Amino acid sequence: MSAIKRPVDEDSGALVPDRHPRLAVTILCAAGIVVALMQTIIVPLIPQLPTLLNADPGDTTWALTITLLAGAVITPIGGRLGDMYGKRLMLVASMGCVATGSAVCALSASLPPFLVGRALQGLGFGTIALGISVMRDIVPPRHLGSSVGTMSASLGIGGALGLPFAAAIAQHVSWHALFWACAAAALLGAAGIALTVPESLSRTGGRFDLLGALGLAAMLVFLLLPLSKGSEWGWSAPLTIGMFAAFVVVAVVWWFVERRGANPLIDLDVATERPVMLTNIASVATGFAFYSMQLIPIQLLMAPTTGPNGLGLDMFTASLVLAPSGILMFIFSHVSARLTAAFGPRVSLATGGAVIAAGYVVFIVALTGPWAMNWGVMLGVACLIGAGLGVAYSAMPALIMSSVRVEQTGEANGVNALMRVVGTSTSAAVVGMILTWSMISVPAADGTGVGVPTESGYLWASAISLGACVLAIVLALAIPPRRPISVQDV
Repeated sequence: MSAIKRPVDEDSGALVPDRHPRLAVTILCAAGIVVALMQTIIVPLIPQLPTLLNADPGDTTWALTITLLAGAVITPIGGRLGDMYGKRLMLVASMGCVATGSAVCALSASLPPFLVGRALQGLGFGTIALGISVMRDIVPPRHLGSSVGTMSASLGIGGALGLPFAAAIAQHVSWHALFWACAAAALLGAAGIALTVPESLSRTGGRFDLLGALGLAAMLVFLLLPLSKGSEWGWSAPLTIGMFAAFVVVAVVWWFVERRGANPLIDLDVATERPVMLTNIASVATGFAFYSMQLIPIQLLMAPTTGPNGLGLDMFTASLVLAPSGILMFIFSHVSARLTAAFGPRVSLATGGAVIAAGYVVFIVALTGPWAMNWGVMLGVACLIGAGLGVAYSAMPALIMSSVRVEQTGEANGVNALMRVVGTSTSAAVVGMILTWSMISVPAADGTGVGVPTESGYLWASAISLGACVLAIVLALAIPPRRPISVQDV
């Protein structure tokens, strides 16, 4: 009797797995949720950080900025290192950084070490992109779509659960306990990955492009830092304009150096192929729409009832209203896999963009309609956008993986994840500027004045985000159709 032959991957020559490693996929998704939590657990603490760390309020905003910068820089670099030296190794290292950073934050009594800890937490942000890439190596093709979708959805689940999780622990236990809990979760994630995730067989090898990595890091700092701090520094300030100019110069030099490198950090020939390039630009637009809905509803829900459309909820209750969006993101990531199986990932991406757009339309109609805004409307809007994000975010890695060789998935997914960060950073700058520009002072419950955005501010921010959704839909439909990576692939 002849032995049963397992299929072989056409790109790498590696054996295609024939059993679904459910435990490994579960551990990877849990690790993604832990990393996503790092983006939102700090939000309830921001007003208290000046007192907790004896620091200037303006300086404490770096607790958000430095994590964003570290995460943006490490994501494409970590993907490339994973392709070269092994994705499991980089996943364990990423979770180790989160655990170390969380412990440093928990032990901090002043701002400088706290910022070091937040930067280390940011170094774990490449986990989701690496997890998606390793799934191509270990998950049977017929289960790949749903597994990748769940991993992608971990970003939304962690983001949605982060606010109530952080608010509950910080309010009822202590802020130190919050970071100790994160450290413990990250250590468990690292151990779980080491024990359950097999090492991928496909590796590119070669020498690491240190010059390219330094250039990319400088380029991202010169772009994301003024986007994050522009409203505080002033958009016409010499520092802001100078950093944007430095970004352009460094980007041009980096491009020419990378094109001539023997082992470039990012293969620009692949990155500029039409399917990959259009997917990445659509990811920027989708990331913009995603983060706008992180910024707009929470302000409206927590605004005093004396303000325009204010609902007067506390942080914990407001975050509970928005939390179901993460659950919907998880559920619809599996719907995305089915859509991809039937119609291809570009249709899934366009569909996700359309559902997100529908959420913004409902929000705009609710603001301008004859009825009063209420938390039920906000819950519906958040669920629509969560569902759309579940479909769209799951389609992006499917598009990337159907367009690149298996040994380039870490790098390509890292760049795609970076594009989402660029989108969220741009949203934070644009939407934040609009909402700040429209602020008016209204009396709070204790009689003091508090600044809240006007209805026109909400409308302008929502209209621009709706435009980003339309752009994502158009770009998705412009991607050339390819054979989908899906649950029916084999």
